Amino acid sequence: MRLRHLHGLSALIVASYACVHIANHLVGLAGIEAHMAFMSAARSVYRLPAVEALLLSAIAFQICSGLAFVIRGWKQREGFIQWLQAGSGAYLLFFFLNHVREIFLARFVVPVDTNFYFGASGFYVPPFQFFVAPYYFLAVLAVFTHLGCALYWQLQTRSRPARILAIALPAVVGFVISLLIVLSLAGVFYPVEVPSGYKAIYNGQTS
Repeated sequence: MRLRHLHGLSALIVASYACVHIANHLVGLAGIEAHMAFMSAARSVYRLPAVEALLLSAIAFQICSGLAFVIRGWKQREGFIQWLQAGSGAYLLFFFLNHVREIFLARFVVPVDTNFYFGASGFYVPPFQFFVAPYYFLAVLAVFTHLGCALYWQLQTRSRPARILAIALPAVVGFVISLLIVLSLAGVFYPVEVPSGYKAIYNGQTS
């Protein structure tokens, strides 16, 4: 129970950052300049050394504790909700591990700015768009679905329909937001010209 409580506390930190990050992409529906301006303002907070250290620590704890929950409860889960929670959590573990690695490589090895073009670049280097599109779509959907599952278990005293709605509503919102983000990165709402330096990452060129 103590581990689960700490998992929930660290999830609040990660979810707070995720909300800012998702809001950044939603602002970006108005254009790349709007996305960049919002990101610049947000970075002035979340890239403070103390804030970034706290966030990375929370992500690391989420990965470790989440993996422990997935493994420990593998043979004990029953019902769709438990497996939905485990499945969305497992995908978030995969995404966190991969995405944090990508960010650190981009910032300290390549290096390139991890801005709108960094997220969009894979859409413009065939055949990577077939991985990048579902990769981002499922990540955002998994965040909302996992939070909905957590809310479901918190509403033990409520009616079954109310508890189902606690999952369904976030999942539907997550689906719509995921779709909007992927379409904006793919250049559906406005033209996107990705600088060659970002495309070169996918071609194995880092200099």
